[in-house]
Amino acid sequence: MIYPRFTAQSFWNLEEACELVGAKYPAAPLGLITVAALLPPSWPIRLVNRNTEELTEADLAWADMVMTGGMLFQQADCLGLMAMCCARGLPVVVGGPDISSSPHVYAAADFVVTGEAEGVLPKFVEAWEAGERGGRFDAEKFTPDVTKSPIPRFDLLKFDQYLYVGVQFSRGCPFTCEFCDIIELYGRAPRAKTTEQMLAELDALYALGYRGHVDFVDDNLIGNKKSVKLFLPHLAAWQRAHDYPFEFSTEASINLADDEALLQMMKDANFFAIFVGIESPDPATLIAAKKKQNTRRSLAESVHRIYGAGMIVTAGFIVGFDTEKLAVADAMIELIEDAAIPVCMVGLLYALPNTQLTRRLIAEGRLHPGHDVIPAGQGDQCSAGLNFDTLRPRVDILRDCRDVLAHIYDADAYARRLDRLATFLSCAPRRREPPHGASHALGGMSAVRDVLNRLPKGARERFWKTITTCLKQNPNAVRTIVHLIALYLHMGPFSRTVVVDLDRQIGALDSDGPAVLAEPVAAAWYDCRH
Repeated sequence: MIYPRFTAQSFWNLEEACELVGAKYPAAPLGLITVAALLPPSWPIRLVNRNTEELTEADLAWADMVMTGGMLFQQADCLGLMAMCCARGLPVVVGGPDISSSPHVYAAADFVVTGEAEGVLPKFVEAWEAGERGGRFDAEKFTPDVTKSPIPRFDLLKFDQYLYVGVQFSRGCPFTCEFCDIIELYGRAPRAKTTEQMLAELDALYALGYRGHVDFVDDNLIGNKKSVKLFLPHLAAWQRAHDYPFEFSTEASINLADDEALLQMMKDANFFAIFVGIESPDPATLIAAKKKQNTRRSLAESVHRIYGAGMIVTAGFIVGFDTEKLAVADAMIELIEDAAIPVCMVGLLYALPNTQLTRRLIAEGRLHPGHDVIPAGQGDQCSAGLNFDTLRPRVDILRDCRDVLAHIYDADAYARRLDRLATFLSCAPRRREPPHGASHALGGMSAVRDVLNRLPKGARERFWKTITTCLKQNPNAVRTIVHLIALYLHMGPFSRTVVVDLDRQIGALDSDGPAVLAEPVAAAWYDCRH
């Protein structure tokens, strides 16, 4: 099993934070180890993650078959792996989100598997054991019973390579955001595992000696509120019984803030971070993008309520919607500052394959050819979006995105948001420190020195002021603040490389040159770090 490389630097790879604690990559490949658990026990399996280790000729010589696949921004490496296997006469099986959305891109693979593995993998295994060496297997959409999903093969992971390990409680999301492919892949009726299943997964992790950060990878953990509310008290009891070996993060819709009981349940279970898709400060844009749930509340106050339950918020924002106004950058910056959200993923709108947005743009004749193919070197949509003809001038969209990133990842602006966050955050005294991952490594004063020493002098002094102020005003929040400063070690330099890329595109458009996609950021990233 080979997990393909993300072929360029991106917002999510957190290189400096990983380096700080001796990890190689943020997240472990949960999809592949779940597939591994669905294969016959008699099949020996070797896992190679190309983001953390080298794939060797000996690995390929050992194998009878290679299974690979992943997300859109792993596409180039996945196709390269297919060619590598073909040259060696080694059968290759591909599956995963990008393959399910764009199976035609992977037609050269020996086996193409689309949809959720639980719904189709037994048919593939039967075909392989019958001697077939090619074919396509399509799972029926939205029907696999996740209560029959096995415990992932956590034993295949090298825990010290990762900042955190993932588990999954549910699949699907009840909302209909136009730009999102989750409902196309997993449906609008979230299907949840049983409490017994989830606790068995945590038992397996615990028995293997893992302690620390565990991410619930659900695209919306609270999509099925009834199920998650039944589960969380049992999760909290498990944590108490095991002396809190794990601290959890997840992704959830902003309506989490409306439910005080649910917030308390998550706090009791030791959740510490929530990613929220805010997307835009403009209600008209949110309505047009079919994200009305974000218009029914004050977004800043909602974020503050989550802080009040002791959980930090990271957020996603998108620039490039059809209905945006010229003032979108100022409004986005104002919202980020008012809400005091330190870590914001701000990117250009990308029409993902197999979404309502893509279908609409095709019907309008606005989608660019090759929209579902990602060249090697493009990291994520921070600077490589807008794969369609925009309604407002492209150069204005690029300027807005650049201006937001340049402002929010200025060291002083980031520190000011940390200062305000510390006043909102209601943290209990930290429980026993787990021995794995960044959550442990950032727990003491030696870690504070390690983080600050990696910053330029001016930023070092500013962030030290933030830490000392927090120590006086809210000492229980200090560990969280140090963690967020550690993330800035990546976010600050990376945002500057994106600003350079956007400036390059703006310059080409201002000089009446052709519209260009961003060049790979790897060289600029290296220059910025070194």
